[in-house]
Amino acid sequence: MSTTVTAADINKLRQQTGAGMMDCRKALVESNGDFEAAIDYLRKKGQKVAALRGDREAKEGVVIAQTTSDNKTGFIINVSCETDFVSKNAEYIAFAQSIMDAAIENNVNNIEELNAVKIGAETVADKLNEQVAKIGEKISVSKFEKIEAPYIAAYIHGSYRMGVLVGFNKVNEEAGKDVAMQIAAMNPIAIDQSAVSPETIAREREIAIEQVKAEGKPAEMAEKIAVGKINKFFKENTLLAQPFVKDGNKSVGDYLKSLDSDLQVIEFKRVALG
Repeated sequence: MSTTVTAADINKLRQQTGAGMMDCRKALVESNGDFEAAIDYLRKKGQKVAALRGDREAKEGVVIAQTTSDNKTGFIINVSCETDFVSKNAEYIAFAQSIMDAAIENNVNNIEELNAVKIGAETVADKLNEQVAKIGEKISVSKFEKIEAPYIAAYIHGSYRMGVLVGFNKVNEEAGKDVAMQIAAMNPIAIDQSAVSPETIAREREIAIEQVKAEGKPAEMAEKIAVGKINKFFKENTLLAQPFVKDGNKSVGDYLKSLDSDLQVIEFKRVALG
């Protein structure tokens, strides 16, 4: 008498191994419903089992930044893998692009929603598992960002190794391109000083004071000197205060004002491999 294999059993084995649905069904039938034996069956048949890849580092991959056709919603995804041999493959890049297309089409808000949407007849999660079984590396959507604004510019840097989104209060394509490249190059932590968290400021102040004391300066001078160090930190690490990469004589804020006195950056995201 043959063992009855349920859809739930097949799905469970798929989640564990990343093998295809029909392969999982056959493995369970041949193994009389024994999951461990089914996994062994898949391995014996040459299947790359995802469950054995869970502890692997996936620091390579493809980063895609893209907006909707109206430039009002932007997404960044990182479809990660283990080696650059895989990430540089045109087929893998196309696979990552298909996931981005699904994100845009379904206007998803997070990785969980993205994994659940369908590309054709299969979910993104299923497609990822298929790639794991096919390629033999740990593969997943490891990073996801989304912003909405009246105008968003998207920028992909370094052969899909970094993606940037920058949202403005109005359309300005020149500023979009230049500021996105600025963010890619200089990695600001916030738009301006007011957007830096109090915890970050407190930590930088503490570090600055200890640096001053270590230099042998009097304690009463430490706080005053620390203020100068904090201001330098803001200039180097907040977008609008940073020197503009195309013209170091002006800040990014000055550059925006030179284009349009009302132009403002309202949000940005930067995702890089690693």
